[in-house]
Order: sequence, then structure tokens, then C-alpha cells
Amino acid sequence: MTAAELEVATGLAPALSSGVEECWMDLDEGRMRYLRTSPLLAKDARNGAPSGRALILVHGLLGYSFSWRYTMPALAPYATVYAPDLLGAGFSDRPAGLDHSLRGTAQRLRRFISGLGVSSFDLLGTSHGGAVAMMLAAECLGGDSGMRVRRLVLVAPVNPYSAHGRRLAPFLGSKFGAALFRFGIARLSFLYPYGHVRMYGDRSRIPPGTLEGYVAPLAKPGLFEHALSIVRTWTEDLEELEATLPALASVPTLLMWGSKDSAVYASSAGELAKHFPNSQLIVFPGVGHLPYEESPEEFNRALIEFLTGEKISA
Repeated sequence: MTAAELEVATGLAPALSSGVEECWMDLDEGRMRYLRTSPLLAKDARNGAPSGRALILVHGLLGYSFSWRYTMPALAPYATVYAPDLLGAGFSDRPAGLDHSLRGTAQRLRRFISGLGVSSFDLLGTSHGGAVAMMLAAECLGGDSGMRVRRLVLVAPVNPYSAHGRRLAPFLGSKFGAALFRFGIARLSFLYPYGHVRMYGDRSRIPPGTLEGYVAPLAKPGLFEHALSIVRTWTEDLEELEATLPALASVPTLLMWGSKDSAVYASSAGELAKHFPNSQLIVFPGVGHLPYEESPEEFNRALIEFLTGEKISA
């Protein structure tokens, strides 16, 4: 995609799948956009009765609710699914000076979930959103949060045991690195499509319209500043996350990775899994960082089986 084509593609939110609706919530810091499956579709697939299960989907860095366009319709018969655009990302507000640390983001997400009227839920996070999900789950276990995470799903989550990003993220968070990033991204718009393609293990499996969907929020200023504010506290966040992990030992957890993940290495899964004695690990062969897009049928089947405890025929 050329720079001109990228410009044309930005600005309009992608069309929603049938049964998925756009909603908004006002938080103290700004207005948050989120997608929700229609309550009419949230019926338990076993008996057709309305399902009381809620599933929260947390996107990764430079992602947004668009990431879940294949997950939400597939999970709708089993739960009411909520997919926020975190503040600073997607089409939500991008307030200046927002605390984008893992803990700060987790606390905002907790207030968002409370605003939904949900107190017990399943939680899925991918990439940076996986780290946020772990932090949120730990917060729900401690104190008087009034919330309970039933099951935790981590899809290639950022974690302290993947070497990737240990040097790059702190560099981009520095004054020099951030200035260099701003200079480059303003002049080399082709870098965004290049970086996006690298997230897949097999380029032939990139769904049509994917790049256009991801560049759409670029029309709203501040997306890359949002990303830079996240990497600014990257090292401290990972240290805090590692100290937090032992608190999650009791949470039933599903770990999912692509074997060809170039963003968060699958080799880190084993070390991370040691903190989750009640966990399963699924590795998708030949798949990259986004298995929910590159291999959606297999991903959704594994997710449904974990959440419901029932075998789904292929």
C-alpha cells in the first residue's frame, strides 16, 4: 500500500459483523468506544438459554477492537462479548498525559468493566493487552475489588521471559528514540504496512481488508504518541508484572501462541507457564503473532472448548 492509498484508507471505522454493535462509555479520562455482541445472540449453545457469561477482549499495542472481528461472532452463542478500544487506541479518545503503565491501564479497564455492570467475567488479552490482562486479573484477586476473573486467556502475551523488546522498547521510550521514531513515521508511512505484514507467519493467510482496517484509526491524531507512552515505562512494567505473576497461580489459564511469532517469542511460553499450574498451552504451527486472524477457526474452537469445557467438533 502506497502512502496515498494509506491516507485514503484511514478515517472510517470498518463495518461490523452481523450481531455486533458499537457502544460508547464516558470515563473520567475520556470517551471509550467498545463493541458488544447483541444480547439476543448471547445464548448458551447447549440449551439456547440466555448466557450469563461475559467475555472481555483486550487488544494489543497499535491494535483495537478490529482485531476481534472473527472472534466476536464465533463466541456470541456462548457469551456476551465486549471488545473495547482502550483509551489512546482505535477510535476512543486520546487524552494527553494519560497513565499508560500496565497498572494504570488495568485500573482503567477495571472501571470500564464495572461500568458495564459486570462483576464476574472471562478475560482474554493479546500481546501488550495480555500483560494488561494479567495485571487486571491480579488486581481482581486482591483487596475488595468486587470482581472475579473466572478464566484467563493469554494470546502471545508480552511477558518478562521474551527477549524481544527488552532493548527496542526502552530505546523508543527514550527522548532520542522517541524523536527518531516520530521523524521516521511522519515521513515513511510504508513502515506501518511493513511492520504489520511481519506479524503473520504466512502472508498468504492475511485476510483481505486487514491492513485497511488497522490503518483506519491513523486519521485520529495521537496514536503513535499513545504507543510511545506505553514503551516509556516498558522495563518497569515488566519488572512489576514478574513480581505480580505468583498471585495468579489459582486462575485457570489458557496460553496460545503461534510457532512463528516474531513479536513475542513462543520460547517464552514455557517459563511463563510455570506461574500458571492450572494452565493449558496451545501452539499453532506456522502461525505468527495474530492467530485469531491467521487461523481463526482453530483459534475459536480452542477458545470455546476452554471456556465451556465442552469438545467442539471440527
